Amino acid sequence: MATFLCRLGRLAFRRRLLFVLLWVVVLGAVGAGAATAPAAEDKTDSMPGIESQKAFDLLEQRFPGTTANGASSRVVFVAPGGLKVTAAANRTVIEKFVKEAADGSQVSGAVDPFQARAVSKDGSTAYSTVSFNGKADDLTSASKKHLETAIDRARDSGLTVEVGGTALATKPAAGGAAEAIGIGIAAVVLLLTFGSLAAAGLPLLTAVVGIGISMASILALASAFGLSSTTGTLATMLGLAVGIDYAMFVVSRYREERAKGRAPQEAAGLAAGTAGSAVVFAGLTVVIALAGLSVVGIPMLTKMGLAAAGAVVVAVLISLTLVPALLGWWPNAVLARSARRSGRIKEAGENNGGSRWARFVLRRPAAVLLLSVVGLGALAVPVMDLQLGMPGDEVKSTSTTERRAYDALAKGFGPGFNGPLTIVVDAKGATDPKGAVTTISEKIAGEKGVVSVSPARFNATGDTAVFAATPATGPSDKKTQDLVGAIRDDRPAIDSSTGATFEVTGTTALNIDISEKTQSALIPYLAVVVGLAFVLLLVVFRSVLVPLKAALGFLLSVLAALGSVVAVFQWGYGAGLLGVEETGPIMNLMPIFLVGIVFGLAMDYEVFLVARIREAYVHGDPPGQAVTTGFRHSARVVVAAAAIMIAVFSGFIGAGESMIKMIGFGLAAAVLLDAFVVRMAFVPAVLALLGKAAWWLPRWLDRALPVVDVEGEALTRTDPANPAPLEPAVRESARI
Repeated sequence: MATFLCRLGRLAFRRRLLFVLLWVVVLGAVGAGAATAPAAEDKTDSMPGIESQKAFDLLEQRFPGTTANGASSRVVFVAPGGLKVTAAANRTVIEKFVKEAADGSQVSGAVDPFQARAVSKDGSTAYSTVSFNGKADDLTSASKKHLETAIDRARDSGLTVEVGGTALATKPAAGGAAEAIGIGIAAVVLLLTFGSLAAAGLPLLTAVVGIGISMASILALASAFGLSSTTGTLATMLGLAVGIDYAMFVVSRYREERAKGRAPQEAAGLAAGTAGSAVVFAGLTVVIALAGLSVVGIPMLTKMGLAAAGAVVVAVLISLTLVPALLGWWPNAVLARSARRSGRIKEAGENNGGSRWARFVLRRPAAVLLLSVVGLGALAVPVMDLQLGMPGDEVKSTSTTERRAYDALAKGFGPGFNGPLTIVVDAKGATDPKGAVTTISEKIAGEKGVVSVSPARFNATGDTAVFAATPATGPSDKKTQDLVGAIRDDRPAIDSSTGATFEVTGTTALNIDISEKTQSALIPYLAVVVGLAFVLLLVVFRSVLVPLKAALGFLLSVLAALGSVVAVFQWGYGAGLLGVEETGPIMNLMPIFLVGIVFGLAMDYEVFLVARIREAYVHGDPPGQAVTTGFRHSARVVVAAAAIMIAVFSGFIGAGESMIKMIGFGLAAAVLLDAFVVRMAFVPAVLALLGKAAWWLPRWLDRALPVVDVEGEALTRTDPANPAPLEPAVRESARI
């Protein structure tokens, strides 16, 4: 592989115009496809294998059209200053609103709260549901404006009017200004690392091209595969981070080869063959981890993983072809300013920051190892209290009308009103369907924690009924989860006595079921990922203990990162600093998604750092000196790469959507802990304590394993260094 990539790098350097034009054509083609592709439908993915989804499927079968995802708005009216909405003046205003809202061109109906008994017991609050013919994305500006005007007129009367639902909901930006700041920080880190505007700008340029291609591809395929805005955001997040990092590794190796006296084209080829091999392997681990999310069986998670994996593939291809091509245009401009001025390129010093840190760890490996393990373990403690769910309007900012509507309904009708349970009764096997439904309704109404049940509604054939049960607690409350479990536990006895069966569904039950499904899949998925890490690193480093050490370090970093997420978003520590106004459960997909992504990113640093240590050891350095040599060459680049990823991921903490904010923080924390604690402290400490035993491999296993030349040792054996000095006219030919 190293030989092939070396030839590819040389070809891209030599035929740079052709390769640049090819990528421009690809970008233009996918951009045109995105511009002409139909808009993606706003549809909800099914969740196979859970009770809530089975109930939804039964509803769709027995009540055709019931589960159609039409847009709606729940308009909440609150009387001011202890007055009642039932007062004559307030009632007139609300009834006038209902009539005006119902006249909208796309409105299918508006419910009068006084006829539908949608008024709180104390008379302070009422709500009206406005339903539309079509989904939220299909609503015209005129239809939305019509409803907004009716709402404004009701507000002018003195009533407090807030709006929930999908019709007028705004889609928050993914990262906004904070994301731009993150990219700016990445540019500064690159500039400080390389000391050249061209070297700093090249990884940013190629990463932006990669993200442009990835996002355009997602938009072009969104309609066909039902991809959502969240899918695109995650692909952007990962594609941008690894795109910058992979290009930086290639540029850094190019500069190193130039320091050895190689000609520009030869240096570009060797950079592609050595650093490029590591990029391919690191990218492969990320892709496998992300694509492996499909085994969980949750369609949304599968789409997120595959889209992000596609973005990583694009980043790898660009780093192997477009980066060498651009180096062909600026062969000397990417060098440090001192090199361009003097005409001489210095190799990494024997006493740089990386080697000094390595020697510090080697002098006291046991203390460093103990401190790193204890620190990560302390951060992982909150995982014991992990509560999964799907945060909704309750975690939005109080500045949003959706959050205020949620709070008003909870105050007027009880916290469980925002998350009713939908009970679907299949009475086909009952001799008296109506009697069976009545019995089931009474049994559920008698459950501790159920406030009320609505009248049952039968389908046309009378063999299926649906009614709502309102819990006493909110949708994300642990007591609500226990209530759903208790109702389902009582089902066998109820079914046997009535001859009918029922299932519990609704948004609240659906979130509970998804949380349970992801929790049950987390340990098997974690085992697969850790096992995969062990096998891949066993092949690359030809050692038993090195991959074992890497797997343990990965477990420590991912648990510590997840614990940090729980501490902030569930416990509330430092939540205000991140703009989190309300704590709640952790997004149910967060743990398993974090495991998949962090695995791939952790293997990046493991490969780029430990491969250099192994290279030094194979070439004759004692174990301790090999660690120092590896850190001397790689620590600065790995630290810069981690800083860039942290900056990019942190940019998404500024997102308005709680889920994206949580993912951005979790990934930033994971990279921080994995790169600076596990790879910079835990890894060298373990290698120092193990000594030569770190590279032990049974002979029979050595013969059985395939040879993977990640560092391009074959190239250094068959292609001796070209002693040609740096061109005298380096300053004249440098282009920034």
